[in-house]
Amino acid sequence: MSARFLDHLRNADWLNASRVRGYAVILGLASLALLANSFLKAMGVDGTDFLAFWGAGHVAAAGDPAAAYDLAVQEQVQTGTGSDGWFAFVNPPPFLFAVAPFGALPFPIAWAAWVATTFAAWAWASVRAAPHLWPLVLVFPGALLAAGHAQTGLLTGALLVGGAVLLDKRPASAGLLLGALVIKPHLALLVPFWLAGAGKWRAFWAAGASAIGLLLASWAVFGLDTLIAYTSSWEASRLIMASEDREFYLRMATPYSQLRLFAPTGLALAVNVASALLMIALSFMAWRRMGRDAVGSGALVLAATALASPYLFNYDLPFLILPLLWLVREGLRDGFRAYEKLLLVALFFAPYATRAAALPLGVNLMPLAAIMLVWLVWSRGKPLSGKPAET
Repeated sequence: MSARFLDHLRNADWLNASRVRGYAVILGLASLALLANSFLKAMGVDGTDFLAFWGAGHVAAAGDPAAAYDLAVQEQVQTGTGSDGWFAFVNPPPFLFAVAPFGALPFPIAWAAWVATTFAAWAWASVRAAPHLWPLVLVFPGALLAAGHAQTGLLTGALLVGGAVLLDKRPASAGLLLGALVIKPHLALLVPFWLAGAGKWRAFWAAGASAIGLLLASWAVFGLDTLIAYTSSWEASRLIMASEDREFYLRMATPYSQLRLFAPTGLALAVNVASALLMIALSFMAWRRMGRDAVGSGALVLAATALASPYLFNYDLPFLILPLLWLVREGLRDGFRAYEKLLLVALFFAPYATRAAALPLGVNLMPLAAIMLVWLVWSRGKPLSGKPAET
């Protein structure tokens, strides 16, 4: 391999702004076709993940929110759309606030409205992080994968990215967004350690108030019966995690899920716990490591989030846009490191590519991509000495 070719790869000077915009247009057009295909499949007999949210929202809008967790009712409601398949609803009751308006709509309209609304919320939060990089946001494969599944990843991604973007100037608002992750709490595992390590106490207490407030509001609006019914979904969650279905684990994107393919359950879980503890430590140190750059510290924490929970799918990863945007921003300002442009291109496509390749390869490589992303962000940190200011 010639030195000239290596330089071509090392610097990737050909990957300039105009080419990136051109590639984004091509990717955007292809993504619209894929999204249309996803809609047609979702309306077919095989069903779609969104059936669980629509079914739960449908009974909640009809005045029987506890039935969101009744498997017999959900089977009847969801298969009433013409689908042969149906899905258990296992999200906490506050999530019913999000899905009830969509449950009042006919299923096809609800699917399209959910995708459009959650994508818009995620895109708005992400573009605020780096306005000049908006083409990268709109065609991020991790978000397009979540859109095709009509899953929760765009909504939770909007909360995570929005919280990171607002943390420095509006810490209370950031905390309110981050606390709303009570709808999918395992994605918020690192948040309290991040906020405590940064000394962002207004955000910390606002996040706690938001989470508790949403739980109390769901109690007041949906009733105690719904909260009690939610506990019955824990058994469904336990059975899901105890699955011996190899394809199920290949669809997941965590250290636990991939080790579970080759190692005993206990060992796989122990490794994921060790990974989570390391990510907690990195999150606690993120504020100082990133030179008190709120978005930079958020970029590190969101990259680390992909390695913390044992239960995570590729469609949960739209939040990874923040570390990618931050790395591009830093590269444009300070210069890209050797091979960094190519690595960023690979990581940009990783949520979609690793999921597509998982079944043929027999392993989902997304945890390796997440490790690389954490390292890239950490290694670009500009540590400052001194204690964090309390805010």
